[in-house]
Amino acid sequence: MIQDPFILLSTINMKLRDSGEDLDSLCKSEGYDRAELERRLGEAGFEYLPSANQFR
Repeated sequence: MIQDPFILLSTINMKLRDSGEDLDSLCKSEGYDRAELERRLGEAGFEYLPSANQFR
């Protein structure tokens, strides 16, 4: 998984936007651990907003 939280944020939000998947589906299809992803982005001050289908 990408180490820099801002590059990770950009990558995940791009994949969410381009794939049309929600976070659970994206994590399953890409093999990401959702809890770890949310923890890492949360440490950088971002949270997943299901209504927007992106981290902000």
